[in-house]
Amino acid sequence: MRTIAVLNQKGGVGKTTTVVNIAAALAAAGSRVVVLDFDPQAHLTIHLGLEPQVVESGSYKVLTQSAEFEQQIMLMRPNLWLLPANINLVGAESELVSVVGRETILREAMLPSRDKFDYCLIDCSPSLGLLTLNALAAAEDVLIPLQPHFLALRGFGKLLQTVELVNKRINPNLKVKWVLLCMFDGRASLTNEVKDDIAQFLESAQGTDRPWSEAKILPVPIRRNIKLAEAPSYGKTIFEYEENCHGAEDYRKVAELIHAQCYPSAPVEILQPVTVNEMQEQPPDTSASSPQPDSQAEQQPDTQPAETDENQNQLPIEIKSISPEQQQQEGDSEEQPSEFTQTTTDQSGT
Repeated sequence: MRTIAVLNQKGGVGKTTTVVNIAAALAAAGSRVVVLDFDPQAHLTIHLGLEPQVVESGSYKVLTQSAEFEQQIMLMRPNLWLLPANINLVGAESELVSVVGRETILREAMLPSRDKFDYCLIDCSPSLGLLTLNALAAAEDVLIPLQPHFLALRGFGKLLQTVELVNKRINPNLKVKWVLLCMFDGRASLTNEVKDDIAQFLESAQGTDRPWSEAKILPVPIRRNIKLAEAPSYGKTIFEYEENCHGAEDYRKVAELIHAQCYPSAPVEILQPVTVNEMQEQPPDTSASSPQPDSQAEQQPDTQPAETDENQNQLPIEIKSISPEQQQQEGDSEEQPSEFTQTTTDQSGT
């Protein structure tokens, strides 16, 4: 499993949007993906169509109550699991202040599940506190979404200092691998100047022992796109909301690039997400080794699955299903925004 922390201490730069849509593209292509919501605002949870107020399990229990990681995640889409969050996560830092080894709780909780997923993407909170430290201690790679303007450069340097500190003291395997430019407007001169400055800085670090010595700016920036800002209010990924927009095209290409670097031997051609209708109609595979709760079993049609590879779509673990009431928003028409509309921020909801 490749664990990627999506990190920036500045809010509104596209962290949650990046996590949701890269994960959706990878999952639609057949990779087993789990996403972790480590932001008390629970924007990742909302973006995937789950109301935080009804969440009883999640990242808070994993951190503070030693709950099993596999018992706290939920299947949200085919091949896509979520460790949800709610407002209770605000108290995690104060509750763990006297706990020995509090920075590595998440890493230890995830160890038994490392062979059951292909990717784990962590949506970090817009701060550099204990929640972010847990994410960095558990991750191998760091992806930094960055809005190309002057103030972003100032925060970028502070962010790299934090990663370097964690690399030296907690997680020597931690590396900054990618910088993703979001809300990109190639017509603006400032945008291209900031991009060039970051590229020169990263190039100067090559060959050093800095944790960002291998970092690259992803060649596909995320263009400004109103559809990306609208999708969270409907509890949908960009591929479900508007699969033919620039945002969907850009995130699909970014997912292909990341997959090609994480698993070079896997053919990139497989990363062509299935159509929206296929994603919505395909029920998760229910195998004998992964029994489902009765409420979900009643919803599954009594049909034989199509012939596929024996282990291709098997659920890697026993998951907690969402009740029909919790999934009520999933069936809403695109013309009627859900009650999450008020949480939408200017692009990503972060």
